[in-house]
Amino acid sequence: MQYGAMQLLSMWLKDRKIQNQSEHTLDAYFRDVSGFIDFCYQKKIELKQVEASDLREYLAFKVEQDQLSSSSLQRHLTAIRQFMKWAEQGNYLTINAADDLQIKRQPRPLPGMIDIETVNQIIDQPAPEKPIEQQLWLRDKAILELLYSSGLRLAEIQGLTIRDIDFNRLLLRITGKGNKTRIVPFGSKAKQSLIGWLKIYRIWKGEFSPESSVFITQRGNAITPRQIENRVKFQAQRAQVNVDLHPHLLRHCFASHMLSNSGDLRAVQEMLGHSNLTTTQIYTHIDFDRLAQVYDQAHPRAQKILK
Repeated sequence: MQYGAMQLLSMWLKDRKIQNQSEHTLDAYFRDVSGFIDFCYQKKIELKQVEASDLREYLAFKVEQDQLSSSSLQRHLTAIRQFMKWAEQGNYLTINAADDLQIKRQPRPLPGMIDIETVNQIIDQPAPEKPIEQQLWLRDKAILELLYSSGLRLAEIQGLTIRDIDFNRLLLRITGKGNKTRIVPFGSKAKQSLIGWLKIYRIWKGEFSPESSVFITQRGNAITPRQIENRVKFQAQRAQVNVDLHPHLLRHCFASHMLSNSGDLRAVQEMLGHSNLTTTQIYTHIDFDRLAQVYDQAHPRAQKILK
């Protein structure tokens, strides 16, 4: 008999209750496991297909979304592993990838990181030969550049408008979680890609206003988050890179490569817009020239283009 993931979760929780688990523990189990099930649903992954890399991606996502501590991560993983082990022992699952993953309590590199050379291979790949594919590539390249140059979240790049871009100072005004606003630099190569893309924008839609979405489809509509995810993955495949590339991974690469080259944790935190940052007013006290200087010296795609 086939059971759905949420049905299995309900069965497991009933089994836990019979074993006298507290209501508080059962609630925590439900939150932790159902969150992973929702993640798998969004990624179109069946539980029997889950691999250790999927769990790592989920945990990295939870760290970024909820700022989880290592102990909270361990709790999430423990709940997921116990659930999947129960499902395997009950012959509901034939694969239990959760047993292959352990979380060390000491800090460790972010999962799935790719090196600078691989990122460059994707972003610097030649344009396609067909005209329409060339136009799509110019849009996708601008997306890739901003994801990696500025460490943007998927929702942030999808919601970016023309007025948010300061081409003269190479700065972006980003509205992040909780409607918090931050200012982040972008590189000269990203500027080039944006200018190239906006020429195509006029072909697809004509003129644009300050409120217009920066990234649109061929029909002139704002591009959706899922479309961005699919195009990012497609361009990695086109570059013949054996990486399951997604926007969040490029954000992790931005943070990792910036930190390894600059060592300036505070500047990187400002650019990422983590939850310990306050609202827009605080930016009146930030030295944007210092942020830009750190960025220019540290980011591999911020180097000036020689003419």
